[in-house]
Amino acid sequence: MSGTAAFERRDQVDVAAAGLMVGLTFSWGLNYVAAKLSYSGFDPVFLSIARSVIGGALVFLWCRWRGIALFKRDGTLIAGAAVGVLFGLEFLCLYIGLELTSVARSTLLVNAMPFWMLIGGHFLLGEHFTPRKLIGLILAFGGLLAVFSDKLGADGQVEWLGDALAVSAGILWAATNIVIKRSRLNTISAEKVLLYQLAGAAVVGFIVMPFSGPAIREVTSLTLFALGFQSIYIVAFTYVLWFWLLRRYPASGLASFAFLSPVFGVLCGALFLHEPLSLRVFLALALIAVGLVVVNRSPRRQIPV
Repeated sequence: MSGTAAFERRDQVDVAAAGLMVGLTFSWGLNYVAAKLSYSGFDPVFLSIARSVIGGALVFLWCRWRGIALFKRDGTLIAGAAVGVLFGLEFLCLYIGLELTSVARSTLLVNAMPFWMLIGGHFLLGEHFTPRKLIGLILAFGGLLAVFSDKLGADGQVEWLGDALAVSAGILWAATNIVIKRSRLNTISAEKVLLYQLAGAAVVGFIVMPFSGPAIREVTSLTLFALGFQSIYIVAFTYVLWFWLLRRYPASGLASFAFLSPVFGVLCGALFLHEPLSLRVFLALALIAVGLVVVNRSPRRQIPV
């Protein structure tokens, strides 16, 4: 298999691609459950480091096998370092916050990212609001308000802090993608951009680790499996598969499946962790999912990974 092999470009998402996207979004929703299960064995900061190092090593081997250039001078080092720091901070917020709040709340708040992207794009990228985007934005913020107004299972300030960190992760995710769109990073391979991000997450994690708790807690076969699921399957497999789909199919068509990630996240939290769900959580899910669909109906819409 050659790194220069050409893919047949499709004009629309076919049944095979739709099936893969359902599988990917389910996997990304299930990833929140895997992270939550890992916390009995590993500190969240250590978990972010391990996920980045293991997944990054496998993505690097994939690039070597495919002949994808990684070390060519392309003027992206400074921007790559910036997105690495942002990505590292994003995952610290996500992983630490997820330990303090539920999977359902975290996945809803983090997956509101496209709407922070809309706001940032309006002021920083010249991508002005359209009536359709404004409607989607209003729906999304209605969903965020529904999450914060739902007190089911809340543990006072602890869960509120977890929610705030989840929102921060979504904002940092949007900031990462704005930097990518404004820099030369949007001209290089997606795999190299991912490696910049994973390297940054590892470095940021190592800096923060001395201020965190013990790295290792009570390691079991379940926590090891959950770590492997996140680093090997999610990072090294699903992300690479996503890049392959982006090269082969229209990004706007694939974006229409974005609403499934928070749906699966909420459902997986209830199914595997027996998290309580309330009507407000389902209202938030509906508002955010419909908002994503409204925004992603635009034919020029592309979502970052």
